[in-house]
Amino acid sequence: MSTSAVHSLWTTAAEPISKIDTPKIEYGQLSPVLIIVGAAVVGVLIEAAVPRKTRYYAQVFVAVVALVAAFAAVVALAAGGYATTKSGIAAMGAIAVDGPALFLQGTILLAGLVGLFTFAEGRLDPEAHGNRVDSFAAQAASVPGSDSEKAAVKAGFTTTEVFPLLMFAVAGMLVFPAANDLLTLFIALEVLSLPLYLMCALARRKRLMSQEAAVKYFLLGAFASAFTLFGIAMLYGYAGSVSYATIAQVVDGTVPDVNPALADTMGNDALLLIGSAMIVMGLLFKVGAVPFHMWTPDVYQGAPTPVTGFMAAATKVAAFGALLRLLYVVLPGLRWDWRPVMWGVAIVTMLGGAIIAITQTDIKRLLAYSSIAHAGFILAGVIATTPDGVSSVLFYLAAYSFVTIGAFAVVTLVRDAGGEATHLSNWAGLGRRSPLVAAVFAVFLLAFAGIPLTSGFAGKFAVFKAAAEGGAAPLVVVGVISSAIAAFFYIRVIVLMFFSEPRPEGPTVAVPSPLTMTAIGVGVAVTLVLGVAPQYFLDLANQASVFVR
Repeated sequence: MSTSAVHSLWTTAAEPISKIDTPKIEYGQLSPVLIIVGAAVVGVLIEAAVPRKTRYYAQVFVAVVALVAAFAAVVALAAGGYATTKSGIAAMGAIAVDGPALFLQGTILLAGLVGLFTFAEGRLDPEAHGNRVDSFAAQAASVPGSDSEKAAVKAGFTTTEVFPLLMFAVAGMLVFPAANDLLTLFIALEVLSLPLYLMCALARRKRLMSQEAAVKYFLLGAFASAFTLFGIAMLYGYAGSVSYATIAQVVDGTVPDVNPALADTMGNDALLLIGSAMIVMGLLFKVGAVPFHMWTPDVYQGAPTPVTGFMAAATKVAAFGALLRLLYVVLPGLRWDWRPVMWGVAIVTMLGGAIIAITQTDIKRLLAYSSIAHAGFILAGVIATTPDGVSSVLFYLAAYSFVTIGAFAVVTLVRDAGGEATHLSNWAGLGRRSPLVAAVFAVFLLAFAGIPLTSGFAGKFAVFKAAAEGGAAPLVVVGVISSAIAAFFYIRVIVLMFFSEPRPEGPTVAVPSPLTMTAIGVGVAVTLVLGVAPQYFLDLANQASVFVR
């Protein structure tokens, strides 16, 4: 073939390139995310430009203002009808602005704000060298026990980088449940995970344990992210698109114009099943469901307690939001395939979390296994596949997140010479030594156990009712049995606090600043209000339970 013929092949076969359309970005509808990302960037600049003495105050101020402003933006969008009649897809199909997204974003922002108060607490330990002491390492880069670390402590350094890291994590969490294509989902997953891996390594006390927790979390999280990415590649190969709506149409067989090049792979159900399973696996890892729960107890125990509280609450909200959207928007056509699997996961998660928690002797590990059991209860609502299932999960997540942050905030108060006293034996007789702290912790434990007149009961009742109506009655029976098992170890801690003799050399209860008091107060208030009068919030969750397609 002559060169001119080849040349004419190249020149005639190429289509004329059409104009690249300018992206249309709906800044108003994306304002909650943009405010938080902006604050995170400002936080990085503060670290670079502001003198060390004033950094802490500048960071806390910027973070609080941003979280409040972003929450106001979410409320304004919901009031403007974006949760119901005006809900749609923004940012060229990347982000959904609908009821579930706005409800979960509001919950994450409030949990982030309450979590921020525990991050900013600096009065729990006696002052070192005349400087306030917070929960984070004086200088994260210095080797534990080295001279540089001692010098940093003596100079009164504090790791104020945690505030921009917190904001980046919140930004990722806001996008995660609202993502409307698989690529956005993956980017949001990484943006929320990487700051958490870092923050887990920053504990001031027990630094080696904290760094070990961070490495475990990072390695297992990297595996989970890899599975998710493999799954995304397979679903893309199956449907020829990463958009949720297109994949759902291909699954249902209602795609309008089939590309001949894709016709073969669209019939390949192996790609679809393996791809969906891998993505769901990545999300179940984030949720902490059995058998992907291995990281939870170690990371919860090793991470600084404020980080544990924030992570336990906000990550669950974001991950369950993403899981709901994936199963209800992308894979409703696969319901007969994924429901039996989710049944199995929910049952082993509920029973596994509750049974292993009985053997725990560390309060943070106990709360970790309790969070695994709660993931199982929430999965029961996910399995319902009804609008009531969605609204019950939304309500449960909102109720659970405040109880969790409150409970971990209380854990930070019980201290001995080595920092937090998390071994259960140290909590014996706490009710006699400081009745108020013990009573508050008892309220949180009763809420976890699902005792009536607490938010935990209202949440569990809503989830189990939705599951029973959705045809998953046996699951509800398992749920009630695991709740009974779980109630045993919650009540055991309450008995230990109020009916045991305090040890003479036992720990003291620190007097916190108004920041931690606010976090705990909000937790108690939400727990009681959602328990005594849940109807308004259930209705709110009900109105916000319709996904946009």
